[in-house]
This record gives sequence, structure tokens and C-alpha cells, in this order.
Amino acid sequence: MYIVTGGAGFIGSAMVWALNQQGITDILVVDNLARTEKWRNLVGLSYQAYEHRDIFSERLRARRIAERIDGVIHMGACSSTTETDADFLMRNNVEYSKELCRFTLERGGRFIYASSAATYGDGSCGFTDDDSLLDTLRPLNMYGYSKHLFDLWVVEQGLLDQVAGLKFFNVFGPNEYHKEDMKSVVCKAYAQILQDGLLRLFRSHRPDYEHGEQQRDFVYVKDCVAVMWWLLEHPEVGGIFNVGTGQARTWNDLARAVFAALEHEPQIEYVDMPEMIREKYQYYTCASLDKLTARGCDVRFRSLEDGVRDYVHNYLMHGPGFLTSRS
Repeated sequence: MYIVTGGAGFIGSAMVWALNQQGITDILVVDNLARTEKWRNLVGLSYQAYEHRDIFSERLRARRIAERIDGVIHMGACSSTTETDADFLMRNNVEYSKELCRFTLERGGRFIYASSAATYGDGSCGFTDDDSLLDTLRPLNMYGYSKHLFDLWVVEQGLLDQVAGLKFFNVFGPNEYHKEDMKSVVCKAYAQILQDGLLRLFRSHRPDYEHGEQQRDFVYVKDCVAVMWWLLEHPEVGGIFNVGTGQARTWNDLARAVFAALEHEPQIEYVDMPEMIREKYQYYTCASLDKLTARGCDVRFRSLEDGVRDYVHNYLMHGPGFLTSRS
């Protein structure tokens, strides 16, 4: 049996899809659907049960959960970078993660969890996932700090060789539609281009970057879950790893990729970046993959263009389309 927390969310539901691709349906999905549209991510997937996060948390504390657990994929967290309730983030992203990690290891299961590239802060310390540099990182927001605190706890408890933490970079792909303002620029660009015939990107407010030349490591969600499946198959591999392509691409590159997938000529307009985010805006991110590669991971990451093409042609053009157990 596998437990996927945040299993109705973007990466969580994609992981349920990945398990389905391997013929696995004995899955408990844990989430908080509330009044969101996340339920749509589950419609085409196969799993044994859904349980509300609060009910699951109560059963977790009482240890009233099935004896046999093959693995827990812990994607459940508050991922809002603008969340200001620090106590909530400490409870939800740190303490809950500790309890779930202890429980999983007690049962002999594999524990894989989502850390975050937000732990790297402004990137001044680089983007290497070298464990010895972990305590030098300075996240810029409480969300990133909550993820960083759990990473530090894993190290302090001597669990690096028993669990796998993943620092996802700029993930895009199907099943992100419920995320509203947090959706990827690929998803937003598709809608904007169809509506207005053009795409608006932020101007650069630094002299060393031209407009639209700010860079990110864009990674397709299908490749992210391929890494997670590889880690499930290799329980001997532990540590905290970056998950990205290892290539920094510009927002202009992303725009051109979406226009190309739509067979439209690029029309880009640059607009001022809101002042409230200018000081904390990252102009460059790029995942170092040396550590993951050195441990033997052979997942081949799609190029930005290939990922965008698959997303646009096979999902966004279809209503949008969702990942399903038969696809």
C-alpha cells in the first residue's frame, strides 16, 4: 500500500498517475479538497480510498493506520509563498512532516517528501544540493523556511540515508489547473495567447538582464514523478536532491515554445514587475543534478520545448485534459 499526501494536488496527483502506470492502485490519497477544483485531478485515476488530511492526521497520531505500508509520498503542504501565518506553516509543513516520517520508518516503508527550491533563497549561495552546505541557505519567505527546517531536522536525526527529499524547481504540466495564480507561466501563457494573441512578461529591473531574459530551470511534471518512481525502486538511495533539468532557460524561451506549439508567431509585451515582489524576485535558478546523477538516477529530462509541446497538444488543447490511469 502507498500513501500519497497532497494526492489531489498537482505533483501528488501526477504521482498517483505514475503509480497507476506501474499497475499500482492500492493507494490512499490524503488531501483537503474543500471548495477547490482539485477533485478533478482524481477523476481519471485509480486508487483505493481518499481521506481528509485532518482525519488522517488523527489516525496518524493514534497509529491507527494499516500495518503494511510500502511507501509514503509526502507532497502535502501549504505551498503559498505569500502565506503569513507562520504558526500554521510550522504545524502543517514541519511538525506534521516529522510525525509522518517517524511513522513511515517505524513501519519499514519508503519515505519520499517534497522539499523546495525556495530553500535556496535569492540563490546567492548557489543551487547545489550538497548536504554539507544545507545550513548556509537563507530562504526568503516563511514557506521556504518551513521546508528548510524539515530538511535540517532530517539531517539532525541522521535520516539522510533512509529518506529522500526533493527540491522541485519550476514545475509545469497537466493537473495544475486548480492552482489559480500559482499555475505555471506555460499554462497562463496558453490562455493569454488564445485570448489576446500575445503574451505579457515582466520587464527586467536589473541592468545585467534584458527584458524576458531572466532565467529559470523549467521541469515537466512527468519527469518529476519519473524521478520519484525511480527513488521508490531504489530504497537504498537516500538524501535531499534537486529535481530540475539542470538547464536554465529564459522566459523568452518559454514564450517562444508556447507560441511554437500553437503554431503562432511570437508576440511578447513586457510589463513592469509589481514593486512588492521586485526585491525578492529571482533572476536565475538552475538545479545542479550532479548528486542525483552520481547516485545512478537515469531519468532523462525533456527539453523545455518537448515538455511544452506535450502539455499543449495532449492536455491544454483538450479542455484542458487531465492525467488518467489509462493515458
